[in-house]
Amino acid sequence: MKTYSFEKLEVWQESLELVKLIYSLTDTFPKEEKFGLTSQLRRATISISSNLAEGTSRMTYKDKARFTTISFSSAMEVLNQLIIGENLGFISKNDYILARTKIEKITNMLNALRNYQLNK
Repeated sequence: MKTYSFEKLEVWQESLELVKLIYSLTDTFPKEEKFGLTSQLRRATISISSNLAEGTSRMTYKDKARFTTISFSSAMEVLNQLIIGENLGFISKNDYILARTKIEKITNMLNALRNYQLNK
């Protein structure tokens, strides 16, 4: 079976770990949040890896960088929603710090990837 280029990206692999964490955290959210914050958090987190994957199929580095930027924006959306979740008491302080640390690692990697793509 072929391995696609996005699957080799460490940042893509890290983003999958974040997806697993977010799904686990949102499993404990109140049921009335199923179509609210739970859904938003899950979709935004999935968007990080999805845009990285889509960007690798683009022909120019500038276009690739655009999708990396979208991934970064999705990471910021996830962070904002985690802050809200923690403020509402849906996420413990420890889980919030764990998720935020993962997001910081991912966004640093996304910045490095974007800078590489823009300087090619």
